[in-house]
Amino acid sequence: MFFRPAFRLVKDGTSYHFMRGRFAGLIVSAILSTASVVLFFYPGLNLGIDFKGGIVMEVHTPAPADFNAIRAALAQAGLHEPQVQRFGTEQDVAIRLEAQPTEAGTQQVVSTVRAALDASQPGSKIERTDAVGASVSAELFQDGMLALGLSLLMILVYIWFRFEWQFAVGAVVTLVLDVTKAIGFLALTRFDFDLVMVGAILTIIGYSTNDKVVVYDRMRENLRKYKTMPLRELIDLSINETLNRTLGTSMTLFLASLPLALFGGSSLSGFAWVMLFGIVIGTSSSIFIAAPILLFLGEKQLRRDIKVPAASPKV
Repeated sequence: MFFRPAFRLVKDGTSYHFMRGRFAGLIVSAILSTASVVLFFYPGLNLGIDFKGGIVMEVHTPAPADFNAIRAALAQAGLHEPQVQRFGTEQDVAIRLEAQPTEAGTQQVVSTVRAALDASQPGSKIERTDAVGASVSAELFQDGMLALGLSLLMILVYIWFRFEWQFAVGAVVTLVLDVTKAIGFLALTRFDFDLVMVGAILTIIGYSTNDKVVVYDRMRENLRKYKTMPLRELIDLSINETLNRTLGTSMTLFLASLPLALFGGSSLSGFAWVMLFGIVIGTSSSIFIAAPILLFLGEKQLRRDIKVPAASPKV
C-alpha cells in the first residue's frame, strides 16, 4: 500500500515553461554577480581574525554597555586603535586589537583590557578571546582560497566524467556565479569573512552541486527516453518532474538553518545567514542559470544524432 504525502509544495504534473525566462534569469544573474565583484573590491570583505590577524575579545557587561566609556578606558590604557562594537544584545561587546608579535605581548594586552573593563564597566566578563598572528592569518587565507578553487575544479572533473561536457561547463559556470553572489552578500552585510565563512561557502557549493546533479540526471534520462523532443521542451519537462524534490529539500534545509540565524549567537548567526542566502541562490540558479546555459551549449550538440523525419509528400 502506498501513502501519498499530506502536503506537497508543488502539485503533480506541472508544466511550467521555465525556459521562457532564460534570458531574464541570465541577465539578472549577470547584474548581481557584477555588483558582487564591485562590492568585493569596494568596500571589500570584512576580514575576520583568521585572515586579518589580531586579538578579538567578546565581553558581556552586567548592564547595557557604555561604548564611549570602554573606548576611553582602552585609549587611556595605551592600546592602539581599539575597535569596540556591539554584537548580539546591548550587553555584548566585541573588542578588536592589533596582533602582537609574541604570546607574552598578547597576554599583556588581554590583562590590560581586563583592567580597563574593570574600571569602566565593573562586573564585566570576558567570555572568549582569540588571537592570530599576521603570518598565520596570511597562510590561512591562502589555504581557504585554495580550498575554494580545488572544490570547483573537482566538481568540474566529476560532472565532466558523469555527464557530457555541456553539463560540466553549465554547472561550474553556475557555481562560480553562486560563489560571487555569496561573496557580495558577505561584503554587503559586513559579516566577518573567516574560516567559518569559507566553510559556509563550501557547504553552499556542495548543496548547489547536489541539486544540479539531480536535475541533470533527470535530463539525461529524458534525453534517452524522448529522442525527438526538442531540448528546450525536454529541459522544462525535467525541471517540472524534479520540482517537488528540489523545493522540498531546499525548504527543509532553509527551515533547519533559520533558527541558527535568529538565535545562534555571534558564532553561528553569520554562518546561518550566508547559508540561507546560498540556499535561495543555489535553488534558483539550478532552474534559471544552469538549465539555460545547458540549452545554449547543447541545443545542437546533445541532439546531433537525431534525424528529423522528412515531411510526407502531398498527394
